[in-house]
Amino acid sequence: MTAPKFSRVFKPGAGKRVTERGLSVAQTCRDLELAASVLRRWMREAAAPTGAFSGNGQQRADLAEIAALKKEVAKLKHPEKG
Repeated sequence: MTAPKFSRVFKPGAGKRVTERGLSVAQTCRDLELAASVLRRWMREAAAPTGAFSGNGQQRADLAEIAALKKEVAKLKHPEKG
């Protein structure tokens, strides 16, 4: 039995259920019949920079994650602006 193939659109969409819609990783995994480790890996890959930033080189994955979390906090504090 081979592992199922997921499209390039499906993977980030699954992560957005957690980051943008506020569902838990566990609930999203149950809904989509995924392992939590798979969903978390997809979310890390989606947050990772794909190229260089002008003049600054490539942003580290941990800094990209912090920036994404800061955006999420701001959105939660001020939902009327998002």
